[in-house]
Amino acid sequence: MVTALGAIAFHARIEAMIDPFGRHITYLRVSVTDRCDFRCIYCMAEDMTFLPKAELLSLEEMERLCAAFIRKGVRKLRLTGGEPLVRRNIMSLVHNLGQHLTSGDLDELALTTNGSQLAKYAAEIKAAGVRRINVSLDTLDEAKFRAITRWGRLPQVMEGLAAAKAAGLHVKINTVALKGINDGEFDRLIDWCGAEGFDLTLIETMPMGDIDGDRTDQYLPLSLVRARLQSRWTLEESDYRSGGPARYAQVRETGGRLGFITPLTHNFCESCNRVRVTCTGTLFMCLGQDDAADLRTPLRASDDDTLLENAIDKAIGRKPKGHDFIIDRRVNRPAVSRHMSVTGG
Repeated sequence: MVTALGAIAFHARIEAMIDPFGRHITYLRVSVTDRCDFRCIYCMAEDMTFLPKAELLSLEEMERLCAAFIRKGVRKLRLTGGEPLVRRNIMSLVHNLGQHLTSGDLDELALTTNGSQLAKYAAEIKAAGVRRINVSLDTLDEAKFRAITRWGRLPQVMEGLAAAKAAGLHVKINTVALKGINDGEFDRLIDWCGAEGFDLTLIETMPMGDIDGDRTDQYLPLSLVRARLQSRWTLEESDYRSGGPARYAQVRETGGRLGFITPLTHNFCESCNRVRVTCTGTLFMCLGQDDAADLRTPLRASDDDTLLENAIDKAIGRKPKGHDFIIDRRVNRPAVSRHMSVTGG
């Protein structure tokens, strides 16, 4: 048990991560794998080439890296993928990171998943200290779900969501707005999430990676979506913040929260408190920029974390003011070449 004096001593040792624009970096997202059991049309090509397993950090290395960030002031940690729950022995990492919640050094440990493995892991995730999960779900139509995910099965995800709810996990549904695909379902999703007690966040498609298609055909501005929704629902502005980029409204009719993530129509960079680490130990200071820092080399160079922490400090000193996401119909290429599954959702 950490005493009040011990907690003060611990926090006194923290050298806060502050970027060149005065933003405190307190939120780390870690992609534990680039692999996934789905092939969502806005995220990956169907015939993906994944990283060789030898290039991935071990779970022990990921735990050590996360601990270094926690010592440097990270208070919220989210595990992502790919699909994090397909990584072998992933629950050992979740349990070990959960110990930082018990000590008070971490405020929140969260998880983003496609829901396919939740029926198996939901209770154990909750026991490890996770309280909130984000589940990617773009439609409630089974045939459409198969078309969007290519390999996914909606009943399997619904079973996982039921298990998460039974375990007492707070669920937020993340839905990518896709023009001509799911743009007629947002009312149904709001109603369903309200009935289930889930929050819902709508996300603009992000121009990352080659997906075997033209992203301009998918792009749907959420400013238009919100205007349409307001003709049916009473959306009341909310000051609720989850620590991420979403801006929320309360839906009066359901009592649920509705979030909007708008990297293209209204970027969220001015308040960015986040950095991302890939499964290979590459630190991206911005999701929408290619500048990155290698943390694997200093991590493996010494059992002491001095080299690692110095590399983190140098990288935070290069964090840019904002991203360069744009959907350009004249140039059919992604704004950022790497796939979302590499960096982490």
